[in-house]
Amino acid sequence: MAIALIDLRIGQPEPFGPQGEPSAIAKQAVSGRVLVTRLGLAGDGQADTKHHGGPDKAIHLYPHEHYARWRADLPERAARLAAGGFGENLSTHGLTEAEACLGDLYRLGSAVIQISQGRKPCWKLNTRFGVEDMARRVHETGRTGWYFRVIEAGEAGPGDNLTLLERPYPDWTVARLFAVLQQQAAPAPDDLAFLARADLLAAGWREQAAKRLAALRL
Repeated sequence: MAIALIDLRIGQPEPFGPQGEPSAIAKQAVSGRVLVTRLGLAGDGQADTKHHGGPDKAIHLYPHEHYARWRADLPERAARLAAGGFGENLSTHGLTEAEACLGDLYRLGSAVIQISQGRKPCWKLNTRFGVEDMARRVHETGRTGWYFRVIEAGEAGPGDNLTLLERPYPDWTVARLFAVLQQQAAPAPDDLAFLARADLLAAGWREQAAKRLAALRL
């Protein structure tokens, strides 16, 4: 399965929001090939390294097809709801949270990347789009995108495809993963138990699953 790559995007922290907090959410499409390293695309940066970046959040993908749905939901913000709006590194067409699965291994150019966790929306989306409850809307719809870790470094550029190599957890779509850990008030204990021990899930999300499971058993 080959997924069309629309563009790759990178950005560096710059003042953002009413208080001028730094953010690298405004990313620009690259015109040539870039290195894909363990920490993401060369030239990309993060302002808040506590919540963004790191090996398990090296690359963020946001499905391009979501933008049409957002423009339909928020026509007054249509100009802002275009590729790059969510601060994604990869913009693709043909793969959403309903199809992508935890642990999926993809070739991107000469690199190999793997889905490691979903994305939890934060307040910066409210400011980015000028919609005071945008983060809530993203959370409720599950149109969040997801993160990759880099398994093999390489390089990638416009015109490359995202090609599926392996799918170890075909029953665990990103949509299901996000629903269990972020949306459901009372997830099934068996689901939490599986995620708590799923080696391919990012450590932070495994810990969250373990904590929720422990709370159910009290």
